[in-house]
This record gives sequence, C-alpha cells and structure tokens, in this order.
Amino acid sequence: MSIFEYNGSAIVAMAGKECFAIGSDLRFGVQFQTLATDYKKVYKIHDQLFLGLAGLGTDSQTLFELFRFKHNLYKLREERAIKPATFGQLVSSTLYEKRFGPYFAQPVIAGLEADGSVYLAGTDSIGAIETAKDFMVAGTAPESLLGICESFWKPDMTPDELFETTSQCLLSGVDRDALSGWGAIIYVVTKDKVVARTLKGRMD
Repeated sequence: MSIFEYNGSAIVAMAGKECFAIGSDLRFGVQFQTLATDYKKVYKIHDQLFLGLAGLGTDSQTLFELFRFKHNLYKLREERAIKPATFGQLVSSTLYEKRFGPYFAQPVIAGLEADGSVYLAGTDSIGAIETAKDFMVAGTAPESLLGICESFWKPDMTPDELFETTSQCLLSGVDRDALSGWGAIIYVVTKDKVVARTLKGRMD
C-alpha cells in the first residue's frame, strides 16, 4: 500500500457560476482499520479560499499549519488577503522546496478571484501544479471520482445545483473505495457567504 493511501481520503472541488464547492470524506483510518469518522480534510485559508489536503494525515496537518503561517505573514506584509492564483504558486513552491524529502500530501486549491472567476488547481507531492476550469479531484478514489464528475459537471451551475452535483459525485465516488467514505462535508462558497453542509454516507 502506498503511503499516500495509508489514512484514506477523497477530495472534490467544482466550479460554478461565480461560486465553487469543495468537499471531502470524513474517514480517518490506518490502512483498512477505521479510527475516526469526523476527520475533515478541507481547510479554510480565508473566506474566498479553501485548501483540500489528501494523503498522509500527519503531513496534511503540518502543511496546513505551514500555509496558515505563510498566509498570515503575507497579510501582515501586503495588508490584504492572498489571491487564489498567488496561493497556488505559494503551495507549489513550498512543496518543491522539499522535493528530496517530500510531504506525502496532494493539495487541491479552490478560490474566488476578485472578478468572480473561480480558480481551481491541484499539485502532486513535489508541487507540479495543474489548473482546471471544471473540477479537481484528489485522494484514494481518483478514477471513480473523475468518471462521475465528468458525467455530472456542467458549466455555470448555481450554488444549489453545485452543492447537489458535488455531493452526489463525492458520495458515489467513495462508495467504490474501501479507504474513504463514512459521510462527507461540502463547502459552497459565493462572494458573500460560505455554506458548510455535512452529509451522511454509507457506514460500511
């Protein structure tokens, strides 16, 4: 078993019309043994910017603390919140610094730019960045998540449609993966609010 699959994870981010949704499953396990069912893998950087971290749980938490520290320094220096595209490059360069002994994590970055456009990006463990206009997935169930997201995603979805689509894709995707699941949490972000909903999934 790969070290990236040790704790299990599934993350999906999707773009809508001037909004985005990002969600993760809630399982935390050690290989096939489930230890917790309330472990969120999506972290808030600021109101318009969220970070999902799939992979090894310890490295994910370490990385989030590092990114929060770097964002706080940026806010003090620039006197403004960081833009999503800038944060994507920050994530990429931070991971590339440690390329000879990498963090075992796969970040997914989702944010709203000032003009209302959605920024979605993902990187591998050494910071090779990939942007997307539609959706981004990471974790231990990428094949099933990619397949169902390609089937259900459509452009210019409203926040309600986006929530329904993201939650159905995430729940269906993790049903085909033994290392992730046990419910999900979905954040739907528009320019004036963030709505978080917890979903019940199969408990087996």
